[in-house]
Amino acid sequence: MQKYIFVTGGVVSGLGKGITAASLGRLLKARGLKVAAQKLDPYVNVDPGTMSPYQHGEVFVTEDGAETDLDLGHYERFIDEDLNRFSNLTTGKVFFNVINKERRGEYLGETVQYIPHITNEIKEFIYAVGKKTDADVVITEIGGTTGDIESQVFLEAIRQVQHEVGSENTLFIHVTLVPYLQGSGEHKSKPTQHSVKELQGMGIMPDIIVLRSDEPIRDESIKRKIAGFCNVKPDCVIENRTIPVLYEAPLMLEESHFSEIVCRELHLQTPPPDLTDWHTMIDKIRHRDQIVTIALVGKYVQLHDAYLSVAEALRHAGYEYGAKINIQWIDSETITDENVASVLGEANGILVPGGFGERGIEGMITAAKYARENNIPYLGICLGMQIAVIEFARNVLGYADANSGEFDSESRHKVIDFMPDQNENIDKGGTLRLGSYPCYITENTQMAACYHATVIHERHRHRYEFNNEYREELSSAGLLISGTSPDKRLVETVEIPENSFFIGVQFHPEFKSRPNKPHPLFLGLIGAALDNQK
Repeated sequence: MQKYIFVTGGVVSGLGKGITAASLGRLLKARGLKVAAQKLDPYVNVDPGTMSPYQHGEVFVTEDGAETDLDLGHYERFIDEDLNRFSNLTTGKVFFNVINKERRGEYLGETVQYIPHITNEIKEFIYAVGKKTDADVVITEIGGTTGDIESQVFLEAIRQVQHEVGSENTLFIHVTLVPYLQGSGEHKSKPTQHSVKELQGMGIMPDIIVLRSDEPIRDESIKRKIAGFCNVKPDCVIENRTIPVLYEAPLMLEESHFSEIVCRELHLQTPPPDLTDWHTMIDKIRHRDQIVTIALVGKYVQLHDAYLSVAEALRHAGYEYGAKINIQWIDSETITDENVASVLGEANGILVPGGFGERGIEGMITAAKYARENNIPYLGICLGMQIAVIEFARNVLGYADANSGEFDSESRHKVIDFMPDQNENIDKGGTLRLGSYPCYITENTQMAACYHATVIHERHRHRYEFNNEYREELSSAGLLISGTSPDKRLVETVEIPENSFFIGVQFHPEFKSRPNKPHPLFLGLIGAALDNQK
């Protein structure tokens, strides 16, 4: 029988349910268990693919092409397991599936209701992720905050899961806030008590309570009080304090025997966790003795979560080189020909990440030109690759109006245009080129030097492509096409051979980077940036 762990949150959002779930996944995997993770989100969008990055942060893409919540990135980075389309479910997707079943007559004339039809759909999804991966343990995070109207149907569904598989096979973990009042110099347990009471009102009795606090909880009476009021065992109240490095979270939680308690409550017989590699990584992080500056030139920089995986991938590469990454968050709308040298002059490397829409594009093009002409290490991701192609066409080929069909449909030189078989009338949701695709790398290129391979597989999320009508012309002028699809039809990567490091890739390498397994392209960028610094 598979075991099911449900992580809920109370008091306020943003407490770190995702990090708690991801850390537990790492700890259980270190005990030899196969772990699957998923996130249930209460918003009505079918998926986050059409949501503004300012509202939701980045969209994380799985190997099989699902557009998902950014917390899934944490799951993959901590647990080091590829997730799938069963790893993220929204209210919108639940209703979409149920309504389609009703239209097809699959309910045989029944009146379709929240219970059992909506809750059954949620439960099928919860069970499916474990079956697909043959996991020993399925960790499911419930988005939102206990007490929210939109979360209630998900809480009812997980209550039913416990009834169906048995309490010995389910575990409820509730993450709550324990605020510290500076005036009185004490932590307060009342918000946690009210949150647990709300959860109990939904028929869910938490087994473990994780206390989120910025200040260390040194008064053990607080934990005893919470255990007594919330009806949990004393050692099942666990502190989750703010830490300087995200990846220290599993070790910090294990100080309270987190995974040991989880295994005890689920009747799992496992060896102690082998965290040797994780300790080695954390030790390496703590002893970084260099600093390198990377200018991240984007259009959503006001919300850093919009580029969460990119920032983490930069840090992963920094860990390997023993370097702290100083990310300069540059709003591309602020860059002009007149100020580009002063804005980017301190950067040892420049990264232009993905994005959609024409806002801020000219500033990105100016940044790419500055990197190319001054031999500053440059990595362009998705949109960043397209920017590099547009800049080269304008300033080397001399096509002043060169552009992407996304930004200027009237341009006479659309060096970037729609993918084959797509057009502007297509629905926006779920119609991009999504998921993992192979790429063939040309030998003796910067790409080959990074990957040490001739065939790679990377994840995509885009609609526009390199326009093959300009392929020969751009290549002849010095823009090297270093990676293509197996049939050679799609250009996947470009580079400037004369520069020390100048690569643009149509895919999103950041999604496959891990803290203990940095991605080759980010290693290449940081290595070149350190050389440039010297």
